[in-house]
Amino acid sequence: MIDRYSDHAANERTFLAWVRTGIAIVAFGFVVEKFNLFVRTLAEANAGEAAKQLHLDRLTRGFSHYDGLALIVVGMAIMLISLLRFVRTTRLIDDQQSHSAGSVRAELVLSVVLTLIVASLMAYFAIE
Repeated sequence: MIDRYSDHAANERTFLAWVRTGIAIVAFGFVVEKFNLFVRTLAEANAGEAAKQLHLDRLTRGFSHYDGLALIVVGMAIMLISLLRFVRTTRLIDDQQSHSAGSVRAELVLSVVLTLIVASLMAYFAIE
């Protein structure tokens, strides 16, 4: 039997939950990028209709070029930070000394960044 098995198993479950979250955010970033590509293609196909063209051009400018990329980067950062936290926590579990719980600063920062990206994406589409 592995010493402190339940602690290690809980650490691994937490790590896998963070990885799933990161993968979901990366996948959503790819969906947003594909949607932006679809809108740009649609704008080029409807070049004759001026009103539709103007509206589609506004949707393909500005923030829409970087929102999917930002989501992909944040998802990758979440996976990287979760790996570092997993390794650190594994070492702390194996250590014989008692340790206090670490800070959640990195998770808080990534959550705030992700919230800002999604809020700005929602605001961008609401305005357009």
